[in-house]
Amino acid sequence: MTDLFSRELERRGIALPPRAVDTLQLNITRRCNQACRHCHVDASPARTEMLSAEGVAACLDVLERHPQIGTLDLTGGAPELHPQFTQLVEGARALDRRVIVRHNLTVQFDGDPATKQPMDHLPAFFAQQGVEVVSSLPYYQEYFTDAQRGSGVFSKSIEALRRLNAVGYGMPGTGRVLSLVYNPVGPYLPAPQASLEADYRKALAQQFDVQFTNLFTITNMPIHRFRLHLEKSGQYAAYMDKLLAAFNPAAAGNVMCRDLISVDHLGRLYDCDFNQQLGLHLQRDDGTPETIFDFDPARLLRRSIRLGDHCLGCSAGGGSSCGGATV
Repeated sequence: MTDLFSRELERRGIALPPRAVDTLQLNITRRCNQACRHCHVDASPARTEMLSAEGVAACLDVLERHPQIGTLDLTGGAPELHPQFTQLVEGARALDRRVIVRHNLTVQFDGDPATKQPMDHLPAFFAQQGVEVVSSLPYYQEYFTDAQRGSGVFSKSIEALRRLNAVGYGMPGTGRVLSLVYNPVGPYLPAPQASLEADYRKALAQQFDVQFTNLFTITNMPIHRFRLHLEKSGQYAAYMDKLLAAFNPAAAGNVMCRDLISVDHLGRLYDCDFNQQLGLHLQRDDGTPETIFDFDPARLLRRSIRLGDHCLGCSAGGGSSCGGATV
């Protein structure tokens, strides 16, 4: 791993200490009903990693003991495939926490790859619990979405969005938040978030009678499956040059790792989900990993965030985070 990002920070006099621990993001499983080309988690139907029952209990205990952590962000894989997904959501909502579920839409139809049992109960469950739903829809046209996520994904996604709309998600005045996620199809930076959201809103309403609350633009991170694609196509170096050329100091100052802690299926802690996939876990002074089982927010606020060249993806253009553009 080179140090392009760190050198750019130093050149511009930017420091990135932690600011808070207000979001706990749990990657509770890498199992998924899809195997998308851009997936930085390398999730697929073949993956079996899952957070243990002890890990689930520890996460809920951390939320109960530390009220300053206001948000639980559940991701995967497809988080709904974890056997204790319902328990996690209900436990966090009972503690009055904001819960975000990163829902891939097609799991409503496909269910678990082993059983193929549809999960069409999910829209009603989300509405009952008052969770926020975040779902990937790489584009508002079928060709581009299926090119990134697989044949037939677009049509299933549209129908899943209609089901979410039917229980109030994305509809004005309901308070039920449905955010869509745009990833570029290929080695490109996202268009400005506001203008792209307007395009999505018009196209989905006119062509499919679908509504949503927000659009998040997220830069494809040059790690794992997407990096392999870039290297195989001879585009990796050019993509990194593009990210560096688009470095934005304001976006760098707002990187999500300053306010978030990521947790893997073994309970180990990371600065962000991308560091998690690269194995860059947080370490205590004795070299052992920080874990959810000995969670100490005060100690975490004294840490040095672990940086790498992949961080250029979060600081290019309008910035990129799990909540979309940061500038």
